[in-house]
Amino acid sequence: MKSNMPRKDPIEIVRNIGIMAHIDAGKTTTTERILYFTGKIHRMGEVHEGSTAMDWMVQERERGITITSAATTIYWNNHRINIIDTPGHVDFTAEVERSLRVLDGAIALFCAVGGVEPQSETVWRQADKYHTPRIAFINKMDRVGADFYGTVNNIRKKLNSNPIPLQFPLGEGELFTGLIDLIKMKAVLYNENSLGALWEEVDIPDALLPKAKEYQERMLESVSDYDDQLMELLIEEKPIPEELIRRAIRKATLECQIVPVLCGAAFKNKGIQRLLDAIVYYLPNPTEVGAVRGTHPKKDKEEVRHPSDDEPFSALCFKVVSDPHVGRLNYFRVYSGKVTVGQTVYNPTLNKRERLVKLLQMFANKRVEIKEAYSGDIIAAVGLKYSRTGDTLCNEGHPIILEKMDFPRPVISVAIEPRTKADQDRISEALARLADEDPTFEVTTNEDTGQTIISGMGELHLDILVDRLTREFKVQANVGKPQVAYKETIRRKAVAEGKFVRQTGGHGQYGHVKIEIEPGEPGSGLVFENKVVGGAVPKEFINPVSQGIKEAMKNGIVAGYPLTDIKATLIDGSHHDVDSSELAFKIAGSIALQEAARKADPVQIEPIMALEVIVPDDYLGEVIGNLNARRGRIQGITPRKKAQVVRALVPLAEMFGYATDLRSISQGRAVFTMQFSHYEEISGNTTEKKLERKSFARG
Repeated sequence: MKSNMPRKDPIEIVRNIGIMAHIDAGKTTTTERILYFTGKIHRMGEVHEGSTAMDWMVQERERGITITSAATTIYWNNHRINIIDTPGHVDFTAEVERSLRVLDGAIALFCAVGGVEPQSETVWRQADKYHTPRIAFINKMDRVGADFYGTVNNIRKKLNSNPIPLQFPLGEGELFTGLIDLIKMKAVLYNENSLGALWEEVDIPDALLPKAKEYQERMLESVSDYDDQLMELLIEEKPIPEELIRRAIRKATLECQIVPVLCGAAFKNKGIQRLLDAIVYYLPNPTEVGAVRGTHPKKDKEEVRHPSDDEPFSALCFKVVSDPHVGRLNYFRVYSGKVTVGQTVYNPTLNKRERLVKLLQMFANKRVEIKEAYSGDIIAAVGLKYSRTGDTLCNEGHPIILEKMDFPRPVISVAIEPRTKADQDRISEALARLADEDPTFEVTTNEDTGQTIISGMGELHLDILVDRLTREFKVQANVGKPQVAYKETIRRKAVAEGKFVRQTGGHGQYGHVKIEIEPGEPGSGLVFENKVVGGAVPKEFINPVSQGIKEAMKNGIVAGYPLTDIKATLIDGSHHDVDSSELAFKIAGSIALQEAARKADPVQIEPIMALEVIVPDDYLGEVIGNLNARRGRIQGITPRKKAQVVRALVPLAEMFGYATDLRSISQGRAVFTMQFSHYEEISGNTTEKKLERKSFARG
C-alpha cells in the first residue's frame, strides 16, 4: 500500500530498539502486546496459536519460535519507536548480531523462572560489544516458580552488570497482581477483565512500605552521581521530583553504568505500558548515540558522520531478504543525511552505484511505501542489485566505509542433492539466494565427490533452510546426515622452504621462500607476517606468498580438513630477475606451508559445544550418565527450585539426536540449550574412528 510521506519526526523523538533474550523468555509475546497497546494491531496474536504478527514465516508459526528478525514502527507518547524483534535460538544468533549493530538501545528480556540462561549471556555480550544501553524486563512473573529477586541477582553476577530495579512485583506466580513503582512510590493494580488496559495506582500497602523505601533509596544512591541537583536533595532528605529521578536514570543508562529493571507478565498484559514509558524515558535517540565512524575507501583516513539530515548520506545494509512479491529487499539504517526514491547511492565496498527503486517502511512482512528516509530511520529498499549484509551505502562525493559485522563460521554441514532434473536447475539459484540472506549459511562443492555441501550453525538452522527450499523455492532435495566441521592445527613451531622452479627455453618460473609457522591464538585463523630484509623477496611478491599459504591451508595434513589458527612468518627467500612471477611465489608459499605443517606436529580438532541442561532432581543421574557417554565434561551443577542446572562441554559430533534422548530420559521434563564454545584437539582413539568413517565434511 502507498502512503503520503508522513511529517518528518524530529530525530529527538526517535528510538531504535531491539528486543533480545534467550529462547522462550517471551520476546514475541511481549512485542505483540506492545503492538496492541500502541494501536498497531487490534487483536493480540499468540505464539501457541501461530497467530502472531511478528512471527510471520510459516516455519515460525509452526514451531513457535522466532527465526528471522522482524522490524516494525510504532508510536507511543508522541515518540516514534522502531522495534526489531530478534530470535532467541542460538542457531540464529547472526540475526541478533546484525540487529544490535544498527540499534541504539535494547530491551533484554529475562524469564522470571529461568533467570539468566546461556543465550541471554550471548546476546548480552553482543550488546556489550556495541556499547548498547539496555533496559531489563523480567517477564513471566505469573509463572509458578517466578523469582524476581533471584533473577536480578543473576543479572548482577552472571552478566557482570549493575541492575537497578525501578519496580518490584506485588506477589509472584498465581499471586502476581501488579507492581510497586519506586519512582512514583505507588502500588499499581491491574484490572484482570480489561486485558491490561486498565489499572489503578494506590498507596503502597503498609507491610511493603519499608521494603519499597529501602529499594527506592538504593535506586537513588545508584544514580545520584549523575545529577548534582538530585544528590543535593538526597543529602538534605528533601522530596525529589519524578522528572529529576528519570533524568538521572537516563544519564546513567546511556553511559551503560546501570541497567534499569522492570517486571511484568506479557501473556497476562501486565507491565507493558510501563515498559513503553521506559523506552521513551531511558533509551537514547540517535543524536545521543553520537557520530558514527568509518574509513575513507581511498585515502585510508577516518571519516565521521553525525546523526543529522544536513550531513552527507551514509547508511549500513544489515539484512537482505528474498521477497516473493518485490524480489530482493535490503534493510538499512540511515546514520546521516537523507535519501529519496529514485536516487542513486554509492556502495564503496564494491565500488558500485545502486538505484533506490522503492523505499519501504516495514511492519513485519507488510510494508508501506515512503518517498524519503531521514537520519535515524530503519527502512527497506527495493532495487539494490549488488549490496549485501554489512555493506555501506553513501553519497559518492563523500564516500565512507562503516565498520562491518563479524559473524561466526558454520560448524555443521550436510550434503544436498536435487531429486529431479527440474530441481537441479533451480537448486543452485535457490541456495544462492538463501546464502545471500544469511551470512552464517555457506554453500560449497566438494572437489572429491562433486557433492553440494551446505553448512550452518546447527541442526535446526539447516532444517529450516531445507524446509524453505521446499516451500518458498519449490525445490525438492535429498539431504545427507549432518557432518561436523572438523579442522586441523599444529602443536609446535617448524621451518620449511618452498621452491617452484620451471626452466624452459624461454621465460621460466622461479619462486623460493622460507617460512616459519607456529600455533596461533584460538579463533585467529591465519596470521601472516613478513620479516624478509634486504629485498630477498621483492615487495610485489609478498602478497602472492600470503595467498599461496592461505590456499594451502584449505587442505590439512592429518585428514585433509582445513588448517586453522596458524601464525606464518616469511623469513627468507630468493628471486630471479627475469623468471620470478606472482604465480611462482604463490605456489612456493603453498609448498612451504604444506612442508612446514608436516613437521609441526599436526593434529585434528573438533567443535566443542557449551551445553546447559535444566533437569528435575529425579533424572539428574541419568542425564549425567548420558553426557559422559557422549564424551561430555561436566563443568558444574547448580540447584534451581526443584531442578538442577548442569553445565557441560560436549563435542558437537556426539550431540546429534540429543533432544530425543533427553526427552526419553526425563519423560519430557528436561530442557537444554547449546552453543558453540571452541575447537579442541580430538583424542587419539576418537581420531582413528573419525578417519575410518571420514566423509565429505570439510570446513
